[in-house]
Amino acid sequence: MPIIRDVRKFVSIPGARTLLIMLFLYGIGTGILAPMNAVYLNESIGLSKVQIVVIFAVSLFCNIAITITVGWISDSLKSKKQLPVFAALLCIIGLFIYMNASDFRSALIGMTITVAPSGLIMGQLFGMARNHFARRAGDIVEMAQIWLRASYSIGFFAGLLLGANIFLIATFKGVLWGNMAGYVCLVVLLLLYKESTGELGAKQVVKGEPFSLIMLVALLMLSCADAIRGLYLQLVVLKLFGKPEIMSYIWSAQAVFELFFMTMGGYLAARYGSKKIIFLGGCFALATYLTYTSSTSLPVFFVVQPLYSFFVSILYGVAMGYVQRMFLSRTGFGASLYVFISQTASLIGYFLPLFIQGITPNIFFIPSALVALSLLIIGMVLYRERRSNMRNSIVIEQL
Repeated sequence: MPIIRDVRKFVSIPGARTLLIMLFLYGIGTGILAPMNAVYLNESIGLSKVQIVVIFAVSLFCNIAITITVGWISDSLKSKKQLPVFAALLCIIGLFIYMNASDFRSALIGMTITVAPSGLIMGQLFGMARNHFARRAGDIVEMAQIWLRASYSIGFFAGLLLGANIFLIATFKGVLWGNMAGYVCLVVLLLLYKESTGELGAKQVVKGEPFSLIMLVALLMLSCADAIRGLYLQLVVLKLFGKPEIMSYIWSAQAVFELFFMTMGGYLAARYGSKKIIFLGGCFALATYLTYTSSTSLPVFFVVQPLYSFFVSILYGVAMGYVQRMFLSRTGFGASLYVFISQTASLIGYFLPLFIQGITPNIFFIPSALVALSLLIIGMVLYRERRSNMRNSIVIEQL
């Protein structure tokens, strides 16, 4: 089977396992804090909904500016490794300030220093990874990227479960120390990792994608919807069910499906095209958001997780590769652009629910509308491509 052959080739490549472990441990560290972040600001520091949004927005704005600026110049650097190392060290410094914050100002400073350089980490890690596999196994570059992203996701969801239990034992302080441990592991593994540079050692058979601004806008909308869920679902769950750790368990339910869905999505995209699979994932997301707006049952929140897991797998796996293939000759910029889209979507997504008073399931009407509009755009692009292909086929037959 192709998948077995590809997996064997992947694990045999020098450095592949180090990259897998690196992203897995970084995912654990990130996942420990992710569902507790807004709750920490609200419960431990006593910040309001607006103050929480301002902190997230300011830190993300700085992240966006740094990510796209450094991403633009990173391809001129012989080595990209020093960028995520430096960024992780800054994140550690920011976390020290954040975990000792006592008011809005100190929380803002700490989170900004933590979040602002973090966009360099994901963008440059996947830029390095694409270079690494393009030089050693060009025929499995796309699946290698997806498996690395899946490794991060599995680590992230493992971190969610770990974070929920750490919270019960050591409260928010323990959660923050767990997040810091993830950055420390990342720095250590990066220092041990030997980056691939120089000429391609194997022919890269991956085909590029034509640049499409309208598709980037559609992906921005999908990412914006996911960002709204990422911040506000934890607050809605806390409001409905009263226990912060429940969100960690809900999120971690995705882990069972993540690797399978990312792998399946990668092979389906290779066969049917990335845009069609992204469209399918968006349909599942729309079904999930509409469920959130119409149900207050905890079991239902768990039941819809597989649907959302498929969407997230496509958005973080297939869509990431799709954007990168628009810039095959500039891997650092392509990877950073995807992170830039995700972070810009988060910045927009944090503000949109402010138009809805309070924290209620009605918030999810906003991501529902965003996904519906995105599906309309992708559907139009697919329709135009189909008509263009039909016209070309007719011309060829006439010749």
